[in-house]
Amino acid sequence: MDKEHKTLVAIISDTHGFLDPRIADRVSACDYAIHAGDVGGADVLCALNPRQRVVAVRGNNDTPSNWGELEGSFLQNLPDEALLSLPGGDVVVVHGDDRRSLTERHAHLRRRYPETRAIVYGHSHRLIMDCEQQPWVLNPGAAGRTRTHGGPSCLLLHCSEHEWQVEAVRLPDRKYRNRDGQRRTRKANG
Repeated sequence: MDKEHKTLVAIISDTHGFLDPRIADRVSACDYAIHAGDVGGADVLCALNPRQRVVAVRGNNDTPSNWGELEGSFLQNLPDEALLSLPGGDVVVVHGDDRRSLTERHAHLRRRYPETRAIVYGHSHRLIMDCEQQPWVLNPGAAGRTRTHGGPSCLLLHCSEHEWQVEAVRLPDRKYRNRDGQRRTRKANG
């Protein structure tokens, strides 16, 4: 008997203009990439190279003043909400900057998108997998270097017609050079 083919989806958010290269490597091994907003620039979208396509939404920091003049066409094409149809169900993607508490936000998202299999949001920079009820509510945390809360993170969604599994990936913080060439460590902010 042949094993059922699984589709692999990388889920990221809150890069704020910098995609950790280790996350980019994970994305390149996936069929799809989802970016839940606060992209920060076209270079981040161009660095996402899944086998099939990228689905991205606009975050509250994805504004013309943060992106620059030459990236306007990329920014204009980012919707506030997106849908990705996968084997076994649909995923809705939003940024989630609605000022609700975590409990209120998850309840609101489930009421708003009851027919989906999963809802992906960003904004909080906190990795969350709320899979206790349908639809799942997933936040991949931050895949850049801004407020990573312990290191850049992403989620990997393995899906087939009959089974979905989600895996959290958190990578160790790295040292980056500042504009003066001095090394500094990006640590989690409380």
